[in-house]
Amino acid sequence: MTERVLPAFSRFTATTGAALMATAVLLLVCFAALAAELPALTGRVVDDAGIIDAATEAALTQKLAAFEAKGSDQIVVATIPSLDGEEIEPYANRLFRFWKLGQAKENNGVLLLVAPNDRKMRIEVGYGLEGTLTDLHTKLIIENDMVPAFRAGDFSGGIAKAVDDMVMVLEGNPEELEARGKRNPADDSSVDPIVTLFIILWATMFLGGLAMAFLPPIFGTKLAPGVYKWLGMTFRYGQRSGYTRRGGGVWTTGTSSGGGWSSGSSGGGWSSGGGGFSGGGGSSGGGGSSGSW
Repeated sequence: MTERVLPAFSRFTATTGAALMATAVLLLVCFAALAAELPALTGRVVDDAGIIDAATEAALTQKLAAFEAKGSDQIVVATIPSLDGEEIEPYANRLFRFWKLGQAKENNGVLLLVAPNDRKMRIEVGYGLEGTLTDLHTKLIIENDMVPAFRAGDFSGGIAKAVDDMVMVLEGNPEELEARGKRNPADDSSVDPIVTLFIILWATMFLGGLAMAFLPPIFGTKLAPGVYKWLGMTFRYGQRSGYTRRGGGVWTTGTSSGGGWSSGSSGGGWSSGGGGFSGGGGSSGGGGSSGSW
């Protein structure tokens, strides 16, 4: 038994690395399949869900244009009927980057996103404004402005009030918002679904790599030196790192050359896809807050 465990333990790091790579590729495929279609950027208010009345939309468009002309920060309001099964955090970040909100060198854009069929909203903040419009501010805006109004069916009023408070904070006057937050503390008891998903995925790939490295030599039947049969599959342990599955249910170690994938992109970056209004080339890294009602 000891002779079986020690060789497997020495190869644990290599097999775990291969498992991590395989899991990463699988996650990319899964996320791509779940990704909802992104709308075109047609103005400062893109109400694809049809929840903002005409008067409020016109007033918001005028207010946001004047705010951007005054200080260059760019706020865009977007509504979509549904996220099509995608979490709102990655969707909002993809949409922000697709639209390239804010200036390229300043990253000073803000996206207010609402998905009424999913009863979710998010304020996504560009890199350059995360120190001004903080996560605390965006959470207070969602909890104190948007959630009560949305529960009462007043989408236009909740969005308009949220925009007013974002403008107030970005213009350097966060005191009133923070005072309101102290009077009405937000509920922080909910667990972030992204954190939960990360923990589940990490545990799955760790235990999967552990099982491939240890269990066949311990519980399987030894067919030859470095070759074990377990659960109807044959596992071959060699000197090279990694493992791949071949025909007939055989797993064998080894690495492959060529191919691969990279996180970079080519072809000049994103395009907003049409309309008479466009982002300035900015980006975001997940700053902001999400909520539901």
